Amino acid sequence: MLVTLKRYPFAIQLLLAASLVLTLARAITLSYLVIYLSGHFGLSVADIGLVIGSTLIIGSLLSLYGGFLVDRWSSYRLILIFCGVFSGGFLGAYLAPGLWLFYLCLVLINLAYAVIDIAVKSGFGSLLPVEQRSEAFSIKYTLTNIGYAVGPFLGAGVATLDISLPFLLSTGLGAGFFLVYLVWGDRRLANVGTSPAPTPFLAVGKLLLRDYRLICFTLGGLLSAVVFGQFTAYLSQYLVVTTTPQDTYRIISTVVATNAVMVISLQYSIGRRITHRHLNLWLAGGLGMFILGLGGFALSTTLMLWVFSMAIFTVGEIIVFPAEYMFIDNIAPSHLRGMYYAAQNLSNVGAALGPVLCGMVLATQPAHYIFYMLALFVIAGGMLYLLGVSISAGVTTQAEN
Repeated sequence: MLVTLKRYPFAIQLLLAASLVLTLARAITLSYLVIYLSGHFGLSVADIGLVIGSTLIIGSLLSLYGGFLVDRWSSYRLILIFCGVFSGGFLGAYLAPGLWLFYLCLVLINLAYAVIDIAVKSGFGSLLPVEQRSEAFSIKYTLTNIGYAVGPFLGAGVATLDISLPFLLSTGLGAGFFLVYLVWGDRRLANVGTSPAPTPFLAVGKLLLRDYRLICFTLGGLLSAVVFGQFTAYLSQYLVVTTTPQDTYRIISTVVATNAVMVISLQYSIGRRITHRHLNLWLAGGLGMFILGLGGFALSTTLMLWVFSMAIFTVGEIIVFPAEYMFIDNIAPSHLRGMYYAAQNLSNVGAALGPVLCGMVLATQPAHYIFYMLALFVIAGGMLYLLGVSISAGVTTQAEN
């Protein structure tokens, strides 16, 4: 991976650095939001879930307009603006005297992170040939997971001094990257090609709704994200109901470490092999791994079984993430790539709904029923994915004829 990184143009290296640094900044505080909201604002568990979930959903929905801006503005200016919003959001969260201002800052953080992520992925599409993009997406996802793996440990270290300090550390990381990109970013870089005529946002939205391939993959991603978007949340909920608090902590910390180690060590080697060819087989294999992993979770009675099930589940995650990126990259017109990736970001809505739906099942049904429900989401998402791939293949065949 390091050899490939050295081969990339400096503009690509900076985009990948944005993924690592900003994810690290986000992960530093993400793990402590529950504690902070409970201790600083006195919120109940239900209210905390509502705050965290709704800010993620609102940020994802607003990022649709951010994707529109990616298709209109230079990436240099866009990344600088939203990097400033990202840093300002963390500083505002640190200084916020009331819950509503803190809530607004969380929305801004999620929005800015999503828009920069769209700009980075769009940048790959304009700066790299098609055959190299899968590799770049895999490196990006590896770096993102490194950020999520390291961030909580940094946050824990600073939080021992003061529970609010992780927000300042995240502010510093965001501001630091802002300065780096201000000095060394490519001012001539444009993420996308130029549209024949500028189109209003609502008109672009209507255009996207006519692309059934995008609709299938967006809905498939949303349903699948219920399963893998926040798996630690619903596994924690399940374990709290079925085991002791001590076992819950021991199992969750072990499976999270298993997931992080496997993604960091295998994502690049597997993801770089995923190409547009046989994409449907890759997706079927990845989703099959999700179902096997869920079955393993339902049957796990020892720590070793939990680790083995998480290993299988993680292989599915390693396959599905770059496969999603590759499909969107394949169908997106150059002048609408930002909007297409913004639509894909709506899968965050599914990630936010996962813990809510699992909580409802746990409150009304036997605990292991959540895995039946999650398996159904995987199957439904998989059917939409494969439908999108088949429609895309039909469109390609018609174009060739």
